[in-house]
Amino acid sequence: MSPDPGQPNILLITTDQQRYDSCGPAQREPVQTPHFDILAREGVTFARAYSNAPICVASRVSTMTGLYAQTHGELANGASSAVMGHEQTIPGRLGRAAYQTCAIGKMHWGPQRVRHGFGEMIILQDYYDEMDRLGPGIQPMGTGLDQNELYAGMATVPEGLSITNWIAEQSSRYIRDRRDPTRPFFLWCSFSKPHPPLDPPEPYCSMYADCDLGAPLRAAWSEPGRAPVPFERTRQTWSADRVSDFSLARARAAYYGLVTQVDYNMGKVFAALSDAGLYDDTLIIYTSDHGEMLGDHRALGKVFAYESSAHVPFLVRLPRSWARRRAGEVDSALVTHADILPTLLDAATGTAPEGLDGRSLLPLVRGEDPQEPRQHLEITCSCWEALAPGQKRNEAAFTAATDGRYKYIWYPEGAREQLFDLAEDPGELADLCMEDGIGQEAVLARDRLRRWLLEAHRSRGSSWVERGEFVRRPVGEDTEKERRARRYPTFSSTRTPHGGRH
Repeated sequence: MSPDPGQPNILLITTDQQRYDSCGPAQREPVQTPHFDILAREGVTFARAYSNAPICVASRVSTMTGLYAQTHGELANGASSAVMGHEQTIPGRLGRAAYQTCAIGKMHWGPQRVRHGFGEMIILQDYYDEMDRLGPGIQPMGTGLDQNELYAGMATVPEGLSITNWIAEQSSRYIRDRRDPTRPFFLWCSFSKPHPPLDPPEPYCSMYADCDLGAPLRAAWSEPGRAPVPFERTRQTWSADRVSDFSLARARAAYYGLVTQVDYNMGKVFAALSDAGLYDDTLIIYTSDHGEMLGDHRALGKVFAYESSAHVPFLVRLPRSWARRRAGEVDSALVTHADILPTLLDAATGTAPEGLDGRSLLPLVRGEDPQEPRQHLEITCSCWEALAPGQKRNEAAFTAATDGRYKYIWYPEGAREQLFDLAEDPGELADLCMEDGIGQEAVLARDRLRRWLLEAHRSRGSSWVERGEFVRRPVGEDTEKERRARRYPTFSSTRTPHGGRH
């Protein structure tokens, strides 16, 4: 039976491309996130949460299924319908438990109208259709900025017509007006920001314009000619390494402005819960699908295993009406998106499904004896820009593992390995595999993580392992000039027929 009387309402709030240090324990001054802070005082913040595959669709499929990307098979932004059905998803399972289910905002499904078990879905296309009906003068994507650029702009619509405001308003209307009051609900409120284009409206556009937000991280290992080849290839493909310090400073100010805009609009959703008398009885989870390099190590976007890309905010706030719950605490457990489904099913039905990669966090956030904590987490992702010519588009350019303290990364191309001590070096400025006189503790950590990662690949018959060792590939012969000329265009307008617009 359920751990407390009745089934809780469930609100899953996600953002797109939000860095771990934009809120929570690692938050940088002077960024304001007052509503996340409220949740943090009422719930448990997980300081070691990682995307198992730091790219949109792969992470969202893991959220919906409770499976690692290596299990469900989507390592990139492919069609979700190829790997995910309707029955074993969060809404499919909760629907059978008498929940009404609704998704609002960015889903990034393929095709974009596939519901994957949701009873109701309001997606970004609906926002753009509504803006079109308002007239030709309303151009929410009128800046011309690309969907993957580190350049700042300002929204071409006022805040009240922005996509962030629209998602919050649609979610609030669902809570106030459209749900069945006799049944519990599961609502996924999925914000599409702070993903580029970095175009906040006022007052968020100028909120951090004159603030010191710190310079992007720079490390000796990431210098041109010293970085792992797939990482170098990707940043050259996008010419991220040619963005000036001036442009980066403006981009960072706009990015954090978008973070605050999302947070303030999240407050509207909380107000709707309060108006309906449901705030105390709602379980809330907050996370992002992956991070954003934001100029760190001269890179943009996500995909790679580095902290700026793979480390995400993650918070669980149990209903305030529940008697047993931890509040205002930070937990060091290693968690990931696959843990969301078992946690929600455990809360809704009293039992977490078996046979999943994810595990219920409910005992942990209730202050009860949790199951054996996760000791390691694999991070792998497919990014065609990182691949040498001739490699398959759905291959991964790296594999990585972390135990929360250390992180190990293996790049087959050029047989490059990296090791970082996240406790002493959270910015990953020192690649211990490049250090002279690497300490014995680091050697043991490297060998331990390498063995675990090798066994993870071997146990699933991965082609990455041959004769007990990771495969090695020669460095591709593509030139820097060729890389910069093959950039994948992500130009979008309101007429672009896919669910990945922002």
